Amino acid sequence: ADAPVDVAVIETGMGGTWDATNVADGSVAVITPIDLDHQEYLGTDIPTIAAEKAGIIKDEAAVVLAHQGLEAAEVLLRRSVEVGATVAREGVEFGVVSRAPAVGGQVLTLQGPGAQYDDIFLPLFGEHQASNAAVALAAVEAFLGGGAKSLDPELVRAGFASVTSPGRLEVVRRGPTVVVDAAHNPHGARALASAIVDGFEFTRLIGVVAVLAEKDARGLLTALEPILAEVVVTRSTSPRAVDPDELAALAVEVFGQERVHVAARLAEAIDVAVELADEAAAELGGGAGVLVTGSVVTAAEARALLGWVEA
Repeated sequence: ADAPVDVAVIETGMGGTWDATNVADGSVAVITPIDLDHQEYLGTDIPTIAAEKAGIIKDEAAVVLAHQGLEAAEVLLRRSVEVGATVAREGVEFGVVSRAPAVGGQVLTLQGPGAQYDDIFLPLFGEHQASNAAVALAAVEAFLGGGAKSLDPELVRAGFASVTSPGRLEVVRRGPTVVVDAAHNPHGARALASAIVDGFEFTRLIGVVAVLAEKDARGLLTALEPILAEVVVTRSTSPRAVDPDELAALAVEVFGQERVHVAARLAEAIDVAVELADEAAAELGGGAGVLVTGSVVTAAEARALLGWVEA
């Protein structure tokens, strides 16, 4: 109300129905893939969490749904019917037609509800980011008239080419390459692992992991294990951070004792990981890297430690 904006994109803090942002009557409701997280607040199973998130779907709104599992989709579609909303589903009314790796990102062909858009350069890595781009495109088409007419392809290309996503598969250093990602649950970690394989060619990857207490640390470590040669477990400065020794005990169960290192602080952990990567690069002739992940706090602090932003 204080700033006379033309369009507001409002992200819920947590859930939907009872989130403070739900005072807004959005003409478009966008719901990205639903998985287990924040169970202590949102519910312990997918249908309950989906019902909470479905609360952002308002009367006669346009609904844009990213790929959902069957349990979540049933709940979201039922809510849409109840309030007379119009639904666009990824993989049906819109989606990613094709994607190819490119220097610094990927090149996409996207199908919106109203038109197809070719030769879109997206400077982000991972299949999940291509999906996010398709969802964003569908949301804009829905907002501007439900796909009644296509958008200006050149504006679409310019918009996506300017996208940034700090702390999401972000390369913050070279020699060795250090990548920071804010994945903080198993769903995010699986997407991260897939994107690392898809967008990078590491010969050996060292992980630095620090998570928060209420998260599924075992599930996150299990998702990352296939792509990490070794892992350095540590903690961020958050009071909610898991103690490194406690996290190490879980990591040993997932990785084995010989692949796990412990550091008391994030700065120390990054130094250890960089040293391990340098040793691997010397042995293998290059291609080693470091991945720092486990929470949004971890990603933010790593960026600050590596000189990208102030703490």
